[in-house]
Amino acid sequence: MAIFSGTGSQTLAFLAVALSRRVQKPRGARDLPGAILMVDEKCHAGGLAAIPALPRGNAVLLRDYHNPERHSLARGLLKLCRRRGLYLIMAAATRKDVGLALDLGVHGLHVPEAALHAPARIIGSLRRFPPRWILTASVHSRTALEKAARLEFHAVLLSPVFPTTSHPGRDALGPLRFSLLARNAPLPVYALGGIHTGNVRRLGGSGAVGIAAIEGFALEGDTLERVAIPPSSP
Repeated sequence: MAIFSGTGSQTLAFLAVALSRRVQKPRGARDLPGAILMVDEKCHAGGLAAIPALPRGNAVLLRDYHNPERHSLARGLLKLCRRRGLYLIMAAATRKDVGLALDLGVHGLHVPEAALHAPARIIGSLRRFPPRWILTASVHSRTALEKAARLEFHAVLLSPVFPTTSHPGRDALGPLRFSLLARNAPLPVYALGGIHTGNVRRLGGSGAVGIAAIEGFALEGDTLERVAIPPSSP
């Protein structure tokens, strides 16, 4: 068992990667990042500051839908991600967002759950996108999860696992219900919602392919932590 020392943000990222490595993946399955840092208008500065905490091969997901400077922000993030060996995934709620992602040449596309109900109006066929892209969707129920699988998304972000300030009042799934959904899902599932270094270990063995977080990375701060990283599954 390896010992890792780092800031709270770094610790969360490494625990996410360790969680991903414990999941048995089908032969030939697409490689997916273990940690996804979400940059959002609710936690913008903190999210950007946490990017250096991500190990290579992980991802930044740019939501921040209403930012008038979204194009320049995305361009700058793409340069930073390429320099640090990270994927940049663009969230898209409109055809204009999809066009921006294609123009910039990012590494993937993410859509909100609403897009699953009328995909033709926003994304069309997923087969039109570059084959190396990572295609993800937000889901909050088994029905939406199964819909994303039928549309051939590569993974979903299932939330909220724990109570979260970004969606106050919404009932959390909890680790047990999340695990039941993730373990029986027809595609890889990320845990999203209220995840931080204090509770991420509760997702061990849940079937999560990794975690996605906003405040979890952005608000962890620079406090040094020393944790045991469990070994990968054989």
